[in-house]
Amino acid sequence: MDQLSLKTTDVTRVSEATGPDTGKAPSVYAEIDRAVHAGVARMTAGLAPSMFAEAWMDWAVHLAVSPGKQLELFEEFTRGAQAIWSQAITGKAMRGKAKEAPDGDRRFAGEAWRRPPFHLWSQAHQQAWAWWQQAVTGVHGVAAPHENLMAFATGLAVDAVSPSNFAATNPEVIAATLDQRGRNLLRGAQHLSEDIARKFGAEPPQRLPHFTLGRTLAATPGKVVFRNELIELIQYAPQTETVRPEPILIVPAWIMKYYILDLSQTNSLVKYLVQQGYTVFILSWKNPDAEDRGLGMEDYRQLGVLEAVDAVQAITGAGQIHAVGYCLGGTLLAIAAAAMARDGDARLASVTLLAAQVDFTEAGELRLFISSSEVTLIEDMMAQTGYLTSDQMAGAFALLRARDLIWAPMIRDYLLGERDAAFDLMTWNADATRMPARMHSEYLRWLFLNNDLTEGRYHVSNKAVAVSDIRAPVFAVGTEQDHVAPWRSVYKIHLFVDADVTFVLTSGGHNAGIVSEPGHAGRHFRIADTPLDAPFRDPDEWLAATDPQQGSWWPAFAAWLEARSGRPGPLPPMGGALSGKYAALCDAPGTYVRQR
Repeated sequence: MDQLSLKTTDVTRVSEATGPDTGKAPSVYAEIDRAVHAGVARMTAGLAPSMFAEAWMDWAVHLAVSPGKQLELFEEFTRGAQAIWSQAITGKAMRGKAKEAPDGDRRFAGEAWRRPPFHLWSQAHQQAWAWWQQAVTGVHGVAAPHENLMAFATGLAVDAVSPSNFAATNPEVIAATLDQRGRNLLRGAQHLSEDIARKFGAEPPQRLPHFTLGRTLAATPGKVVFRNELIELIQYAPQTETVRPEPILIVPAWIMKYYILDLSQTNSLVKYLVQQGYTVFILSWKNPDAEDRGLGMEDYRQLGVLEAVDAVQAITGAGQIHAVGYCLGGTLLAIAAAAMARDGDARLASVTLLAAQVDFTEAGELRLFISSSEVTLIEDMMAQTGYLTSDQMAGAFALLRARDLIWAPMIRDYLLGERDAAFDLMTWNADATRMPARMHSEYLRWLFLNNDLTEGRYHVSNKAVAVSDIRAPVFAVGTEQDHVAPWRSVYKIHLFVDADVTFVLTSGGHNAGIVSEPGHAGRHFRIADTPLDAPFRDPDEWLAATDPQQGSWWPAFAAWLEARSGRPGPLPPMGGALSGKYAALCDAPGTYVRQR
């Protein structure tokens, strides 16, 4: 199928985009600018300097004309210094000392940090962190986005010089070095050398033989029953004698490999749904290259969701389908479902959105990095390669949780000389994919930056779509510790669909909260239905009125699907039993998932 024929997105909108594939040949002057911007992006890890400069200027100018704030900061600094000196001399903490980091700090939780001089160093660091947070917040007149960015940047800078990050000031590293006679530092140097070699391609990615695709990961039996230039569609073999008449189609995010939902056989949502008596299909996205730079959001909707819906219906003969979307796949599914509803296509029996947003005004910490200048810098960076690499995406996520994703691994790997024992979710997390330049530009501008979908400006086939057109019942899941799709943002689906909504809030983060199999210790969730005619409750009111339940949310999801499905009946044919377009091509997990 000709990819170009599928780009039916509004021509005017595409021509107005400033992304790397606007349909216009850039001038030589624009090419010069792009090349320079791409070079800047490489030096700044993809972060726009102008974004930080604007925030700093806003803060500095307003602080300069705020003598009251300056006096408050001077007093707080003096109080903190007195507290540290008093404790250093007397060994006792001084009353009324400066504020410490309010959220606690696991870096200094060990017993060794309570002994001198390490306790002074840790407390001085935490006081410095708290002082800088106080310095850049609460300055009268500073714009909220600039205040948030300054708080993030100063916190990152102070954490970079934490005493825990250096061998000579970390008591746990000192103890390990003495106990092991420096062998930990030798191992750490070897780990650092290996990681640098992998980073620059001198060594292949680390292979873990006990995690193998098709054997210990993505191992639920099935067949690839359809393939186009963007997806492979996997149909899973039934594990029950009868199945519900409505199959399940899962649309995963294309930022990572699909098997987050089919990890080990003990924690596979795919396997769980198959065992509940459903015929399950899932999309496996291609890992795009430079030649795919022109693929856009409309291609992902057409080649991905719609062609998969057609295939599922042709194979099973089902009148309706349960559609499930995870993360970016959920956003894409919402767009596709809205367009289908607009056009009178009633093939979706239900829509399930797992940690997926349709409104991006409260999209969490990622909004720190999203501005027009930042998106332009990313576009110029992608213009040279045709795609955004997994490393460039991972860097932004790591900065948001630098203590856990940068400094803690650095201490463990390079100073203590240890490596974390690998597990299935960690292996999946390292198996990232690229994103085509055009699609990523459209996603960032139309959805994240402009919020076009919920404001009526998102076009499909030259006509606007509205999430409010969706009439199928909605099952939405948010996770308590999600920094990618904060649960209160996911909860806003209540505002935008004219349908019954069942909302689940589960423990865990963006990934672990979804991979929450029955029997997993320490899991809990809340669930409540909001009928179409019920009044709206804000998320805090919903939280207060909804009691937590122990265990996994998966059984509740299975019960919800069962209530909206027909009576079990005969098994539908596997794609392999058909000939022609939907004949089996190979065993699951297929070929696209193995692309590097």
